[in-house]
Amino acid sequence: MNATAQPREGQTFTGGSWWVRYANFVKLPHTLFALPFALVGATLASYLAPVTLRAVAWTVLAFTSARFAAMGFNRIVDREWDARNPRTAMRELPQGTIGVREAAVAVAAASTVFVISAAMLNPLCLWLSPIALAWVLGYSYSKRFTRLAHLWLGLGLSIAPAGGYLALTGRWSEPWWLLPALAVAVATWVGGFDIIYALPDRDFDRREGLHSLPAALGVARALTLARALHVVAVIALGVAAFALPAPAAIGTLASALWLAGIGVVAVLLVYEHRMVNPADPARLDAAFFTINSVLSLTFLVFVLAGRLLPSGPLGVAGS
Repeated sequence: MNATAQPREGQTFTGGSWWVRYANFVKLPHTLFALPFALVGATLASYLAPVTLRAVAWTVLAFTSARFAAMGFNRIVDREWDARNPRTAMRELPQGTIGVREAAVAVAAASTVFVISAAMLNPLCLWLSPIALAWVLGYSYSKRFTRLAHLWLGLGLSIAPAGGYLALTGRWSEPWWLLPALAVAVATWVGGFDIIYALPDRDFDRREGLHSLPAALGVARALTLARALHVVAVIALGVAAFALPAPAAIGTLASALWLAGIGVVAVLLVYEHRMVNPADPARLDAAFFTINSVLSLTFLVFVLAGRLLPSGPLGVAGS
């Protein structure tokens, strides 16, 4: 298949400028998946610690730079497979619009920005930053030896709510299981939709000896597992409701909005699975990107509304 006949991946920009090339290189629109959950963590932390524009800015920069480093490193490590896969052959490294050395410098710069951003937040974030970076970079090798690479990615993005919380408080949550519950919710949500994303590559993965659940289990069983993971995600968000900070505890307007947000998340996940059709790339792309972006942003809106509106026991105005 020649270059002009190659299909363009979803969520890519047209044009040849430096900005467009790098935005496509790291799939910048996919930042909408987990960044809202980092801000959910920061919103919960705001019940216990002051929020400053400086802290929010460093939090967003830390998340964005870590994601840039992880995605860029993945592109470098997978460039030979990307060149052989018709779905990914138009990516920047196979096409030569970005060189490997140039990409490596960009990844190193993004990693440095991440560590500096963590240091600007607090000592705990700084100490944890190398661990977080090692995990998200290590994901790039996971498909070589485990079919659970989808959950490896999920665990990498599950750092987002904990990171947002720690950025403001500098300490673990009380009760301790609030952040693990949020991490499980994000990990299983991401793991589930990454299984969906991997469906078109199942035959390629089998030929190349790469591990994925669609390649190992087939479409039907992989989708069943994705649904099960999304059920766990909804349950985990519900569990987190019982560990919300005191001003947002069960029985307040804030908790009611949190629970309403979970309801919307559940509806969107059901809709996503109804949209999935492995034989229709357009529907698959919409299920993967559009629904999940709307999901994370909508849940953040509900959580922010619970924080910003006067909150107290339901039916009683708070101060």
